[in-house]
Amino acid sequence: MSMQETTVSSDYIATLAMATASFRGQTHERRPSAKVVVAALLQAEKAAKQQRLTYPFDSLLGSWRLCFATGTRKARHRGGIVLGNGFYVPQVAAAQISFYRPSLTEVGMGNGEIGNQIQCGPILFRLTGPAQYLGKKNLLAFDFVQMRLCLLGQTIYNGGFRGGKAKVKDFAQQSIAKLPFFAFFLVTQDFIAARGRGGGLALWSRE
Repeated sequence: MSMQETTVSSDYIATLAMATASFRGQTHERRPSAKVVVAALLQAEKAAKQQRLTYPFDSLLGSWRLCFATGTRKARHRGGIVLGNGFYVPQVAAAQISFYRPSLTEVGMGNGEIGNQIQCGPILFRLTGPAQYLGKKNLLAFDFVQMRLCLLGQTIYNGGFRGGKAKVKDFAQQSIAKLPFFAFFLVTQDFIAARGRGGGLALWSRE
């Protein structure tokens, strides 16, 4: 079932829309509490599984600002992990993720590329690398191979990261179990949400 074929309950959608709008200063209404946002994200994830929602990779293309994340912690009395309380990302540390089609046609490059950056004042730190999107699972596996560090708009370092280009050649052969990934469960024109390999949830707003 595609996202075009399914009408999703608007309750949690409205909550997440309000969370991203208030984070970006696009509304004067009070932002939802962290507890309410986490509940809305879990509702969205449950609905995506029940309704078997699928999203094409093209719907992710572009740049997205990280608004909210949960993190995880170990369960005390049983194995596994549990979600953290969740928090709005501080405005002083602007975190952004971006997805785009490959600019190169190298073997093993995957069907997409990912960029992840954080800017804190005059310092910009950016990682990029190949990505592989599995549309039936809404799962995007990736690996960072390039790092860029800038200060006051000037590039200080731009080069390989943990193996660099050598890792690109065998990226497609890597097991997803060994790669970081995002499992997307909600994709709209204005915001997206996913669960990471570590179990945490994240909410981004379109730049």
